Amino acid sequence: MAKRVGVLTSGGDCPGLNAAIRAIGKAGEKSRGGMKLIGFQNGFRGLVENRTLELGDGLLSGILTDGGTILGTSRDKPHRMMVDGKVRDMTATIVKNYRRHRLDALICIGGGGTQKNALRLKQAGLRVLTLPKTIDNDIAFTDASFGFSTAAGIATEAIDRLHSTATSHNRIIVVEIMGHRAGWLALEAGCAGGADVILIPEIPYDLASVAGTVRGRTKRGKHFSIVAVAEGAQSRADAEQIRRLLRRKESATKKQARQAISQQLQEFHAAHVNHTVLLTQQLERLTGLESRLTILGHLQRGGTPSAADRVLALWLGTAGVRAIEEGLDGVMLAVQEGRIVPVPLENVAGQKKLVPPDHPLITAARRVGTGFGD
Repeated sequence: MAKRVGVLTSGGDCPGLNAAIRAIGKAGEKSRGGMKLIGFQNGFRGLVENRTLELGDGLLSGILTDGGTILGTSRDKPHRMMVDGKVRDMTATIVKNYRRHRLDALICIGGGGTQKNALRLKQAGLRVLTLPKTIDNDIAFTDASFGFSTAAGIATEAIDRLHSTATSHNRIIVVEIMGHRAGWLALEAGCAGGADVILIPEIPYDLASVAGTVRGRTKRGKHFSIVAVAEGAQSRADAEQIRRLLRRKESATKKQARQAISQQLQEFHAAHVNHTVLLTQQLERLTGLESRLTILGHLQRGGTPSAADRVLALWLGTAGVRAIEEGLDGVMLAVQEGRIVPVPLENVAGQKKLVPPDHPLITAARRVGTGFGD
């Protein structure tokens, strides 16, 4: 009897999701005994609300090059989902619908949050496996995740274009690139686009050092600069303040005190959203050069996936079907040294792959004069 397999996409959208859905669908159709693929719409919420699409050949045709996801996505968590105006644990409903559809397995395509949510479903008794996708490239235990290559290319092209106006007007152009806790995207796009300064979350920056790099260029007759900034980049002062709050939270003995510190952290992070605006203003004041800010935002998530992301999505999607044929359960399929390796969800959930400060790309960038604000 053909296996019945559910598929969903969760978290932020990114290029390559449709390519992965197509790969799962087509490989599943040709698998041993065949597979009936049932897509759940808008992430885990589709599992709760029983909203489905049958992933047949007609629906899969022509989607390889499309951005986004035909299934829709959301950041809903099974154990904390807004239903009827209240936050509820909907895990039991998901288990019920999984069994209602007589599923043999569920493939969840997503980033770090999806790995944690999939683990909860495994612990609830479902057979689950995941495929890693994210433009941030921050999923632990995998060398690559589809979405990153395309986003890096988009950000690089933006920096290329901004060079023109920076040189024409003798300006500093600050480019905000996605990446809350991990700086992979800003690092790669900054290096590829020849940014003069790259600021990432893993290396807290000193404003005077950033301004010094720009002034040094001015002294050499270069009256413009490109500063690539990850949205989660922090000054040394801000990083130290967060560390102090976290230490206080860890040492607090009363629940009320911990909640108060958590509230302070939330307020700090909310205020940090506009940090690139302040950085741009400060650089103009310290260097005397007119400064402008460009926030790329969701431009980095959309559009046609790159060739690399299409190939990676094909590889991972078909590997997902093979993993189900082989009876694997509770794993993320990771890319490690040119091979696809199953990694237990217990190892992946809650972990982040951050940029090591001594990463070879950082070393290479320093050797050509790129500043990192430290």
